Amino acid sequence: MKSTDLIIIGAGPGGYETAIAAAKAGIETVLIEADELGGTCLNEGCIPTKCLCRSAELLDNVRETEKFGIGVDNVSLSLPKVMQRKDEVVGQLKAGVDGLLRSPKITLVRGKAHFVEAHTVAVGEETYTASNIIIATGSESKFLPVTGVDSPGVITSREMLELQEVPRRLCVIGGGVIGLEFASIFQSFGSEVTVVEYAKEVLPAFDRDIAKRLRTALKHRGITFHVGAAVNGIHAADGAYSVTFDAAGKEGSVTADLVLMAVGRAPRVQGLELDAAGISYSRRGIEVDAHMQTNVPGVYAIGDVNGLCPLAHAATAQGRVVLSRILGLAEAPDLTIVPAAVFTVPEVATVGLTEEQAAAQKIECKAHKAFYRANGKSLAMGSTDGIVKILTNEEEQVIGAHIMGAHAADLIHELALAMQMGAKLSQIRTLIHAHPSLSEIIHEAAL
Repeated sequence: MKSTDLIIIGAGPGGYETAIAAAKAGIETVLIEADELGGTCLNEGCIPTKCLCRSAELLDNVRETEKFGIGVDNVSLSLPKVMQRKDEVVGQLKAGVDGLLRSPKITLVRGKAHFVEAHTVAVGEETYTASNIIIATGSESKFLPVTGVDSPGVITSREMLELQEVPRRLCVIGGGVIGLEFASIFQSFGSEVTVVEYAKEVLPAFDRDIAKRLRTALKHRGITFHVGAAVNGIHAADGAYSVTFDAAGKEGSVTADLVLMAVGRAPRVQGLELDAAGISYSRRGIEVDAHMQTNVPGVYAIGDVNGLCPLAHAATAQGRVVLSRILGLAEAPDLTIVPAAVFTVPEVATVGLTEEQAAAQKIECKAHKAFYRANGKSLAMGSTDGIVKILTNEEEQVIGAHIMGAHAADLIHELALAMQMGAKLSQIRTLIHAHPSLSEIIHEAAL
């Protein structure tokens, strides 16, 4: 048995970044990974999908060049080349992670880990023990329990990132972040896209006003939506697939050449043998407290596996919280303020409370809005579809912010910082914003 200071199970963003930070703090760390370095985010999530988003964006831009006075002929897409570039970007970043982990304080162990007891973990024939253990095994795609989900034409986001041909007709089951991003990408690539969502609106966890505006914008781009629709089966039909669903008491169907299952992700706990360590968990994930500690002292769970916030940067922040606790430091990330973004066209970004959440918590709030179409930079860019929405409480403090439009994922951080600083709307109003810039839309909303 080998003894160390810290064991981290899983080398996704939460795991490897925590390992690097721990090593810098002088903590001897064993990092265990059964698959690829970088986890879901780097290999089959955030990074590869953003590569496809960029290709889709460029394709859209080329198609729109005429309105900017530029003529371009023979526009074409090579999906194999798009995927090749994606693989190159992922490979470059993975090599970077591998280099960062080459620290004398980090021992990288390849293999699947499982608990032997509370503070002992086995990988193959070797066992490791530590006073502190972090579980960061992430999540995996979920499937609806309906007929036909095991058909070869029903795939997950992982397989979407390996396609070599653009499907003529694509049905996306699930109107969450993953589903909408792939819907937007493949609509730009030339697919006829239909989204089937069980909830009454897409992005059910987002501000309803913003979600509805995004659905309208995507609909104008050519994507068909069926919301409030419960899928009840997938059936082979003339070389394609028929997805049947019930909506408002009526049965409907969509015929597609490929079906993307994007109905969320489940915490990856299988094989960890958590019961051997006495760790409490449910189907939603490993149960943790505000410090990410499980019911077993010294054993923590961060990222998707705890079910709190399925975002790569949230996993990293949670790792920092754990490390601060281990080191006895007062400074740690504020886990109540976590921005999120959806890389559709147009983009969506959000932080803090939605209007619906504020109402549920009986918080009086006021919405302040401004629109892209009145902004000089957005007009010059030709990206006028968008809105900034800032929510304030009775003291005029920012309690939530929601943006739909170009570069929303970048713009949201001014408002996230305002929230963290407890800033009031008046402080945004008196802050000088560069002209011409998209950030002026935030200023205009504050005015």
